[in-house]
Amino acid sequence: MIEPAANKPFVAIACGGTGGHLFPGLAVAEELKKHGCNIALLISPKEIDQQAVKSAQGFEIFTLPAVGLQNRNYFSFAYSFLKSLFAVRKIFRRRKPDAVLAMGGFTSAPPIFVAKDLGAETFLHESNTIPGRANRFLARFVDEAFVGFPEAAARLRAKKVSTTGTPVRPQFCSSGREPAHSENQSRLTSAATIESRRTALGLDPNRPTILVMGGSQGATGLNEMILSALPLLAGKNWQWLHLAGTNDFEKVKQAYAALGLKAVVKPFLVEMELALGAATVSVSRSGASSLAEIAAMRLPSLLVPYPTAADNHQFFNALAFEKTGAAKVLEQKDSTPGKVAAALIELIENEVVQKKIKAALAQWHAPKAAEQIAENILSAIVQRQEKTAQTEVKKCGCGHAHGPAKHAH
Repeated sequence: MIEPAANKPFVAIACGGTGGHLFPGLAVAEELKKHGCNIALLISPKEIDQQAVKSAQGFEIFTLPAVGLQNRNYFSFAYSFLKSLFAVRKIFRRRKPDAVLAMGGFTSAPPIFVAKDLGAETFLHESNTIPGRANRFLARFVDEAFVGFPEAAARLRAKKVSTTGTPVRPQFCSSGREPAHSENQSRLTSAATIESRRTALGLDPNRPTILVMGGSQGATGLNEMILSALPLLAGKNWQWLHLAGTNDFEKVKQAYAALGLKAVVKPFLVEMELALGAATVSVSRSGASSLAEIAAMRLPSLLVPYPTAADNHQFFNALAFEKTGAAKVLEQKDSTPGKVAAALIELIENEVVQKKIKAALAQWHAPKAAEQIAENILSAIVQRQEKTAQTEVKKCGCGHAHGPAKHAH
Protein backbone atom coordinates (compact mmCIF):
# COMPACT_ATOMS: atom_id res chain seq x y z
CA MET A 1 0.00 0.00 0.00
CA ILE A 2 1.38 3.39 -1.00
CA GLU A 3 1.22 5.93 1.79
CA PRO A 4 0.67 9.53 0.61
CA ALA A 5 2.99 12.28 1.74
CA ALA A 6 2.32 14.13 4.98
CA ASN A 7 0.89 17.04 3.00
CA LYS A 8 -2.16 15.52 1.36
CA PRO A 9 -1.91 15.01 -2.40
CA PHE A 10 -4.40 17.05 -4.41
CA VAL A 11 -5.99 15.20 -7.34
CA ALA A 12 -8.47 16.70 -9.81
CA ILE A 13 -10.85 14.37 -11.67
CA ALA A 14 -12.56 15.62 -14.84
CA CYS A 15 -15.65 13.42 -15.05
CA GLY A 16 -18.54 15.50 -16.37
CA GLY A 17 -20.90 15.11 -19.30
CA THR A 18 -22.62 11.74 -18.85
CA GLY A 19 -23.19 9.21 -16.10
CA GLY A 20 -20.72 6.99 -17.95
CA HIS A 21 -17.93 9.42 -17.17
CA LEU A 22 -19.19 10.71 -13.85
CA PHE A 23 -19.88 7.55 -11.87
CA PRO A 24 -16.56 5.76 -12.56
CA GLY A 25 -14.85 9.05 -11.70
CA LEU A 26 -16.70 9.15 -8.38
CA ALA A 27 -15.57 5.57 -7.67
CA VAL A 28 -11.91 6.57 -8.13
CA ALA A 29 -12.47 9.73 -6.08
CA GLU A 30 -13.78 7.66 -3.16
CA GLU A 31 -10.74 5.38 -3.34
CA LEU A 32 -8.29 8.30 -3.43
CA LYS A 33 -10.08 9.89 -0.49
CA LYS A 34 -9.45 6.69 1.49
CA HIS A 35 -5.74 7.16 0.76
CA GLY A 36 -5.85 10.62 2.32
CA CYS A 37 -6.06 12.72 -0.86
CA ASN A 38 -7.91 15.98 -1.36
CA ILE A 39 -10.15 15.68 -4.42
CA ALA A 40 -11.68 18.19 -6.83
CA LEU A 41 -14.40 16.99 -9.20
CA LEU A 42 -14.63 18.93 -12.46
CA ILE A 43 -18.11 18.46 -13.95
CA SER A 44 -20.36 19.92 -16.63
CA PRO A 45 -23.50 22.06 -16.19
CA LYS A 46 -25.69 19.13 -17.32
CA GLU A 47 -28.49 18.05 -15.00
CA ILE A 48 -27.17 14.52 -14.48
CA ASP A 49 -23.87 15.91 -13.15
CA GLN A 50 -25.50 18.48 -10.90
CA GLN A 51 -27.91 15.93 -9.40
CA ALA A 52 -25.37 13.14 -8.91
CA VAL A 53 -22.77 15.21 -7.07
CA LYS A 54 -25.31 16.30 -4.45
CA SER A 55 -24.69 13.01 -2.67
CA ALA A 56 -20.89 13.16 -3.11
CA GLN A 57 -19.39 14.04 0.26
CA GLY A 58 -15.92 15.35 1.04
CA PHE A 59 -15.01 16.68 -2.42
CA GLU A 60 -14.61 20.12 -3.92
CA ILE A 61 -16.99 20.49 -6.87
CA PHE A 62 -16.32 22.79 -9.81
CA THR A 63 -18.61 23.22 -12.83
CA LEU A 64 -16.79 23.91 -16.10
CA PRO A 65 -18.69 25.86 -18.81
CA ALA A 66 -18.05 23.08 -21.35
CA VAL A 67 -20.37 21.83 -24.09
CA GLY A 68 -19.96 18.78 -26.32
CA LEU A 69 -19.21 18.90 -30.04
CA GLN A 70 -22.43 17.96 -31.80
CA ASN A 71 -24.60 19.10 -34.72
CA ARG A 72 -21.64 21.14 -36.06
CA ASN A 73 -21.73 23.56 -33.14
CA TYR A 74 -18.09 24.44 -33.79
CA PHE A 75 -18.28 28.03 -32.54
CA SER A 76 -20.02 27.27 -29.23
CA PHE A 77 -17.75 24.25 -28.68
CA ALA A 78 -14.57 26.32 -29.25
CA TYR A 79 -15.88 29.19 -27.11
CA SER A 80 -16.81 26.89 -24.24
CA PHE A 81 -13.42 25.16 -24.53
CA LEU A 82 -11.60 28.46 -24.06
CA LYS A 83 -13.87 29.44 -21.17
CA SER A 84 -13.20 26.06 -19.54
CA LEU A 85 -9.46 26.50 -20.05
CA PHE A 86 -9.52 29.84 -18.21
CA ALA A 87 -11.77 28.38 -15.49
CA VAL A 88 -9.38 25.47 -14.90
CA ARG A 89 -6.36 27.81 -14.77
CA LYS A 90 -8.12 29.83 -12.10
CA ILE A 91 -8.95 26.68 -10.07
CA PHE A 92 -5.41 25.30 -10.34
CA ARG A 93 -3.83 28.67 -9.48
CA ARG A 94 -5.50 28.45 -6.08
CA ARG A 95 -3.90 25.06 -5.56
CA LYS A 96 -1.66 23.23 -8.01
CA PRO A 97 -2.80 19.62 -8.47
CA ASP A 98 -0.37 16.76 -8.01
CA ALA A 99 -2.31 14.77 -10.60
CA VAL A 100 -5.27 15.08 -12.96
CA LEU A 101 -7.43 12.18 -14.14
CA ALA A 102 -9.72 12.63 -17.16
CA MET A 103 -12.62 10.19 -17.56
CA GLY A 104 -13.38 11.13 -21.18
CA GLY A 105 -15.84 13.50 -22.81
CA PHE A 106 -15.87 17.21 -23.36
CA THR A 107 -14.73 18.24 -19.86
CA SER A 108 -11.45 16.31 -20.19
CA ALA A 109 -9.11 18.32 -22.39
CA PRO A 110 -8.77 21.68 -20.54
CA PRO A 111 -7.76 20.10 -17.19
CA ILE A 112 -5.19 17.83 -18.88
CA PHE A 113 -3.60 20.69 -20.84
CA VAL A 114 -3.40 22.99 -17.83
CA ALA A 115 -2.03 20.15 -15.68
CA LYS A 116 0.70 19.44 -18.24
CA ASP A 117 1.73 23.11 -18.17
CA LEU A 118 1.97 22.97 -14.38
CA GLY A 119 4.05 19.79 -14.33
CA ALA A 120 1.37 17.60 -12.71
CA GLU A 121 0.94 13.89 -13.42
CA THR A 122 -1.77 13.27 -16.03
CA PHE A 123 -4.02 10.25 -16.60
CA LEU A 124 -7.12 9.25 -18.50
CA HIS A 125 -9.59 6.38 -18.28
CA GLU A 126 -11.36 4.92 -21.32
CA SER A 127 -14.23 2.63 -20.41
CA ASN A 128 -15.46 1.59 -23.87
CA THR A 129 -14.13 -0.92 -26.40
CA ILE A 130 -13.83 1.90 -28.97
CA PRO A 131 -12.22 4.98 -27.35
CA GLY A 132 -14.07 8.28 -27.64
CA ARG A 133 -12.74 11.21 -29.66
CA ALA A 134 -11.59 13.16 -26.62
CA ASN A 135 -9.58 10.25 -25.24
CA ARG A 136 -8.09 9.32 -28.61
CA PHE A 137 -6.83 12.89 -28.88
CA LEU A 138 -5.64 13.22 -25.27
CA ALA A 139 -3.94 9.82 -24.98
CA ARG A 140 -0.68 11.04 -26.53
CA PHE A 141 -0.36 13.78 -23.90
CA VAL A 142 -0.98 11.83 -20.68
CA ASP A 143 1.49 9.87 -18.57
CA GLU A 144 -0.74 6.79 -18.36
CA ALA A 145 -4.05 5.61 -19.78
CA PHE A 146 -6.36 3.12 -18.07
CA VAL A 147 -8.83 1.02 -20.09
CA GLY A 148 -11.91 -0.98 -19.21
CA PHE A 149 -11.75 -3.38 -22.18
CA PRO A 150 -8.39 -4.92 -23.24
CA GLU A 151 -9.10 -4.28 -26.93
CA ALA A 152 -9.19 -0.50 -26.31
CA ALA A 153 -5.47 -0.44 -25.46
CA ALA A 154 -4.29 -0.77 -29.07
CA ARG A 155 -6.51 2.15 -30.09
CA LEU A 156 -4.84 4.65 -27.74
CA ARG A 157 -1.46 6.21 -28.57
CA ALA A 158 -0.37 6.58 -24.96
CA LYS A 159 3.07 6.18 -23.35
CA LYS A 160 1.67 3.56 -21.01
CA VAL A 161 -1.68 1.72 -21.01
CA SER A 162 -3.01 -0.41 -18.13
CA THR A 163 -6.11 -2.61 -18.34
CA THR A 164 -7.97 -2.04 -15.08
CA GLY A 165 -11.63 -2.56 -15.93
CA THR A 166 -14.19 0.16 -15.30
CA PRO A 167 -14.55 1.34 -11.69
CA VAL A 168 -17.91 1.03 -9.99
CA ARG A 169 -18.92 2.64 -6.73
CA PRO A 170 -18.68 0.39 -3.65
CA GLN A 171 -22.44 0.33 -3.10
CA PHE A 172 -22.80 -1.85 -6.20
CA CYS A 173 -22.67 -5.49 -5.14
CA SER A 174 -24.74 -8.59 -5.78
CA SER A 175 -25.85 -9.03 -2.17
CA GLY A 176 -29.27 -10.64 -2.06
CA ARG A 177 -28.82 -12.17 -5.53
CA GLU A 178 -25.52 -14.07 -5.29
CA PRO A 179 -22.87 -14.68 -2.59
CA ALA A 180 -20.22 -11.97 -2.25
CA HIS A 181 -17.57 -12.25 -4.95
CA SER A 182 -14.89 -9.98 -3.49
CA GLU A 183 -13.49 -8.57 -0.27
CA ASN A 184 -15.10 -5.22 -1.10
CA GLN A 185 -18.53 -6.81 -1.28
CA SER A 186 -18.07 -8.76 1.94
CA ARG A 187 -17.32 -5.49 3.75
CA LEU A 188 -20.67 -4.04 2.69
CA THR A 189 -22.50 -5.30 5.76
CA SER A 190 -25.39 -2.87 5.27
CA ALA A 191 -26.18 -4.00 1.71
CA ALA A 192 -29.92 -4.34 1.24
CA THR A 193 -31.67 -7.47 0.04
CA ILE A 194 -33.57 -7.56 -3.24
CA GLU A 195 -36.87 -7.37 -1.37
CA SER A 196 -35.94 -4.34 0.73
CA ARG A 197 -34.64 -2.52 -2.36
CA ARG A 198 -37.94 -3.13 -4.14
CA THR A 199 -39.88 -1.88 -1.13
CA ALA A 200 -37.73 1.26 -0.98
CA LEU A 201 -38.64 1.99 -4.61
CA GLY A 202 -42.38 1.46 -4.10
CA LEU A 203 -42.41 -1.95 -5.79
CA ASP A 204 -43.95 -5.25 -4.70
CA PRO A 205 -41.13 -7.10 -2.87
CA ASN A 206 -42.09 -10.50 -4.32
CA ARG A 207 -42.82 -9.89 -8.01
CA PRO A 208 -40.26 -10.44 -10.81
CA THR A 209 -39.03 -6.97 -11.76
CA ILE A 210 -37.87 -5.64 -15.13
CA LEU A 211 -35.66 -2.57 -15.01
CA VAL A 212 -35.66 -0.45 -18.17
CA MET A 213 -32.86 2.11 -18.34
CA GLY A 214 -31.67 4.17 -21.26
CA GLY A 215 -28.69 5.79 -19.60
CA SER A 216 -28.44 9.11 -17.81
CA GLN A 217 -30.39 10.90 -20.57
CA GLY A 218 -33.13 8.30 -21.04
CA ALA A 219 -33.65 6.77 -24.47
CA THR A 220 -36.68 7.41 -26.64
CA GLY A 221 -35.95 4.50 -28.97
CA LEU A 222 -35.63 2.08 -26.06
CA ASN A 223 -38.81 3.44 -24.47
CA GLU A 224 -40.81 2.95 -27.66
CA MET A 225 -39.43 -0.57 -28.11
CA ILE A 226 -40.59 -1.61 -24.64
CA LEU A 227 -43.97 0.09 -24.90
CA SER A 228 -44.69 -1.72 -28.17
CA ALA A 229 -44.04 -5.08 -26.47
CA LEU A 230 -46.12 -4.41 -23.35
CA PRO A 231 -49.45 -5.73 -24.75
CA LEU A 232 -47.76 -9.11 -25.34
CA LEU A 233 -46.63 -9.25 -21.71
CA ALA A 234 -49.72 -7.86 -20.00
CA GLY A 235 -50.74 -11.28 -18.67
CA LYS A 236 -47.48 -11.81 -16.77
CA ASN A 237 -47.30 -11.29 -13.04
CA TRP A 238 -44.35 -8.96 -13.49
CA GLN A 239 -43.68 -5.37 -12.47
CA TRP A 240 -41.62 -2.67 -14.11
CA LEU A 241 -39.14 -0.04 -12.98
CA HIS A 242 -38.76 2.24 -15.97
CA LEU A 243 -36.27 5.13 -16.06
CA ALA A 244 -37.70 6.96 -19.02
CA GLY A 245 -35.83 10.26 -19.15
CA THR A 246 -37.49 13.65 -18.69
CA ASN A 247 -38.96 13.99 -22.21
CA ASP A 248 -40.80 10.65 -22.27
CA PHE A 249 -41.74 10.40 -18.60
CA GLU A 250 -45.45 11.22 -18.91
CA LYS A 251 -45.96 9.17 -22.07
CA VAL A 252 -44.35 6.08 -20.56
CA LYS A 253 -46.24 6.44 -17.28
CA GLN A 254 -49.56 6.67 -19.11
CA ALA A 255 -48.76 3.60 -21.24
CA TYR A 256 -48.35 1.37 -18.20
CA ALA A 257 -51.47 2.82 -16.58
CA ALA A 258 -53.54 2.19 -19.72
CA LEU A 259 -52.67 -1.52 -19.57
CA GLY A 260 -53.16 -1.74 -15.81
CA LEU A 261 -49.57 -2.86 -15.25
CA LYS A 262 -47.69 -2.46 -11.98
CA ALA A 263 -44.93 0.03 -12.77
CA VAL A 264 -42.78 2.66 -11.12
CA VAL A 265 -41.77 5.21 -13.75
CA LYS A 266 -39.14 7.86 -13.04
CA PRO A 267 -37.36 10.42 -15.25
CA PHE A 268 -34.03 9.20 -13.85
CA LEU A 269 -32.62 7.79 -10.64
CA VAL A 270 -29.36 8.73 -8.95
CA GLU A 271 -29.42 5.69 -6.62
CA MET A 272 -28.84 3.17 -9.41
CA GLU A 273 -27.61 0.56 -6.93
CA LEU A 274 -31.20 0.38 -5.65
CA ALA A 275 -32.62 -0.07 -9.15
CA LEU A 276 -30.14 -2.73 -10.24
CA GLY A 277 -30.42 -4.49 -6.90
CA ALA A 278 -34.21 -4.61 -7.13
CA ALA A 279 -34.34 -6.04 -10.65
CA THR A 280 -34.69 -9.59 -11.87
CA VAL A 281 -33.68 -8.56 -15.39
CA SER A 282 -32.70 -5.27 -17.01
CA VAL A 283 -33.24 -3.85 -20.48
CA SER A 284 -30.37 -1.47 -20.97
CA ARG A 285 -28.24 0.51 -23.36
CA SER A 286 -24.65 -0.75 -23.39
CA GLY A 287 -22.53 2.15 -22.25
CA ALA A 288 -19.46 0.81 -20.47
CA SER A 289 -20.34 2.23 -17.06
CA SER A 290 -23.80 0.62 -17.15
CA LEU A 291 -22.24 -2.70 -18.16
CA ALA A 292 -19.72 -2.50 -15.30
CA GLU A 293 -22.57 -1.95 -12.83
CA ILE A 294 -24.63 -4.78 -14.37
CA ALA A 295 -21.61 -7.10 -14.03
CA ALA A 296 -21.02 -6.05 -10.42
CA MET A 297 -24.65 -6.82 -9.58
CA ARG A 298 -24.72 -10.07 -11.62
CA LEU A 299 -27.90 -8.88 -13.33
CA PRO A 300 -29.13 -10.79 -16.44
CA SER A 301 -29.80 -8.23 -19.14
CA LEU A 302 -31.14 -7.62 -22.61
CA LEU A 303 -28.71 -5.11 -24.12
CA VAL A 304 -29.96 -2.74 -26.82
CA PRO A 305 -26.98 -0.70 -28.07
CA TYR A 306 -27.62 2.98 -28.72
CA PRO A 307 -27.56 2.97 -32.55
CA THR A 308 -26.05 6.43 -33.06
CA ALA A 309 -23.31 6.17 -30.41
CA ALA A 310 -19.94 7.46 -31.64
CA ASP A 311 -18.13 4.80 -33.69
CA ASN A 312 -20.97 2.42 -32.77
CA HIS A 313 -19.04 1.74 -29.56
CA GLN A 314 -22.10 0.53 -27.64
CA PHE A 315 -22.61 -2.28 -30.14
CA PHE A 316 -19.04 -3.50 -29.66
CA ASN A 317 -19.38 -3.23 -25.86
CA ALA A 318 -22.53 -5.36 -26.01
CA LEU A 319 -20.93 -7.82 -28.44
CA ALA A 320 -18.05 -8.43 -26.01
CA PHE A 321 -20.57 -9.36 -23.30
CA GLU A 322 -22.66 -11.52 -25.63
CA LYS A 323 -19.65 -13.49 -26.91
CA THR A 324 -18.87 -14.59 -23.35
CA GLY A 325 -22.47 -15.45 -22.52
CA ALA A 326 -22.84 -12.50 -20.13
CA ALA A 327 -25.90 -10.91 -21.79
CA LYS A 328 -28.46 -11.16 -24.56
CA VAL A 329 -28.21 -8.52 -27.32
CA LEU A 330 -30.95 -7.15 -29.55
CA GLU A 331 -30.17 -4.34 -31.94
CA GLN A 332 -32.84 -1.66 -32.07
CA LYS A 333 -33.17 -1.88 -35.86
CA ASP A 334 -33.91 -5.62 -35.59
CA SER A 335 -36.34 -5.39 -32.69
CA THR A 336 -40.01 -6.31 -32.96
CA PRO A 337 -42.57 -6.58 -30.14
CA GLY A 338 -42.41 -10.37 -30.49
CA LYS A 339 -38.60 -10.53 -30.24
CA VAL A 340 -38.55 -8.24 -27.20
CA ALA A 341 -41.27 -10.24 -25.44
CA ALA A 342 -39.59 -13.58 -26.21
CA ALA A 343 -36.20 -12.38 -24.95
CA LEU A 344 -37.67 -11.11 -21.67
CA ILE A 345 -39.69 -14.27 -21.08
CA GLU A 346 -36.56 -16.39 -21.54
CA LEU A 347 -34.46 -14.20 -19.23
CA ILE A 348 -37.05 -14.16 -16.46
CA GLU A 349 -38.54 -17.65 -16.65
CA ASN A 350 -35.58 -19.82 -17.71
CA GLU A 351 -33.52 -20.43 -14.57
CA VAL A 352 -30.77 -22.24 -16.50
CA VAL A 353 -30.24 -19.20 -18.75
CA GLN A 354 -30.22 -16.90 -15.73
CA LYS A 355 -27.63 -19.01 -13.94
CA LYS A 356 -25.31 -19.14 -16.96
CA ILE A 357 -25.47 -15.38 -17.48
CA LYS A 358 -24.78 -14.63 -13.80
CA ALA A 359 -21.73 -16.91 -13.88
CA ALA A 360 -20.45 -15.27 -17.08
CA LEU A 361 -20.91 -11.76 -15.65
CA ALA A 362 -18.36 -12.51 -12.92
CA GLN A 363 -15.48 -12.25 -15.41
CA TRP A 364 -16.54 -8.72 -16.36
CA HIS A 365 -16.55 -7.40 -12.80
CA ALA A 366 -13.30 -5.67 -11.86
CA PRO A 367 -13.76 -5.05 -8.10
CA LYS A 368 -10.28 -3.58 -7.72
CA ALA A 369 -10.40 -1.21 -10.71
CA ALA A 370 -10.76 1.97 -8.65
CA GLU A 371 -8.12 0.76 -6.20
CA GLN A 372 -5.64 -0.04 -8.99
CA ILE A 373 -6.13 3.36 -10.65
CA ALA A 374 -5.73 5.15 -7.30
CA GLU A 375 -2.56 3.17 -6.51
CA ASN A 376 -1.01 4.01 -9.90
CA ILE A 377 -1.83 7.70 -9.50
CA LEU A 378 -0.37 7.82 -5.98
CA SER A 379 2.73 5.90 -7.07
CA ALA A 380 3.35 8.43 -9.84
CA ILE A 381 2.91 11.32 -7.39
CA VAL A 382 5.42 9.79 -4.96
CA GLN A 383 7.95 9.16 -7.75
CA ARG A 384 7.66 12.74 -8.97
CA GLN A 385 8.09 14.09 -5.44
CA GLU A 386 11.20 11.96 -4.94
CA LYS A 387 12.62 13.07 -8.28
CA THR A 388 11.95 16.73 -7.42
CA ALA A 389 13.65 16.30 -4.03
CA GLN A 390 16.74 14.76 -5.69
CA THR A 391 16.90 17.62 -8.18
CA GLU A 392 16.75 20.18 -5.35
CA VAL A 393 19.60 18.43 -3.54
CA LYS A 394 21.75 18.51 -6.68
CA LYS A 395 20.99 22.19 -7.24
CA CYS A 396 21.91 23.02 -3.67
CA GLY A 397 25.15 21.05 -3.84
CA CYS A 398 25.30 20.54 -0.06
CA GLY A 399 24.31 16.87 -0.17
CA HIS A 400 21.32 17.34 2.17
CA ALA A 401 17.65 16.99 1.32
CA HIS A 402 15.59 20.08 2.20
CA GLY A 403 12.04 20.84 3.11
CA PRO A 404 10.06 23.69 1.60
CA ALA A 405 12.10 26.31 3.48
CA LYS A 406 15.38 27.59 2.00
CA HIS A 407 18.56 25.98 3.26
CA ALA A 408 20.85 28.35 5.18
CA HIS A 409 24.56 28.08 4.29
